[in-house]
Amino acid sequence: MTVWSLGAIAVLCVVFAVVLALGQAVVIRHRAAGGADLAALAAADHWAAGGTAACARADRVARAQDTRLIRCELTGEVSDVSVASGRGPFAAEIRARAGPAGPPPAASGPPTAGDHLPPGSG
Repeated sequence: MTVWSLGAIAVLCVVFAVVLALGQAVVIRHRAAGGADLAALAAADHWAAGGTAACARADRVARAQDTRLIRCELTGEVSDVSVASGRGPFAAEIRARAGPAGPPPAASGPPTAGDHLPPGSG
């Protein structure tokens, strides 16, 4: 009976370790995604200062989020960044883009029955 108990305890410990490792991987991936989004927004917000200044701002924002800026490119007002978080087997690299929204569609008159409207706006 003692051998079976020790075996069951060992199996439960392994399962618990795997669950903890998966949780850590999810946290690292979310940290990288948040850092990438914020860094891309920071670079896009400072595009007028030039690519070097905008990428420097993105790097500061990424470091403040406990991530590392891997790549930063500006094309006009649109920024494209890659950010990494974690080390070793628990590493994640996420790419994000940010820039101004496109011009709003031209008004073509009142909506018709085929148009899709958000709830409460019709």
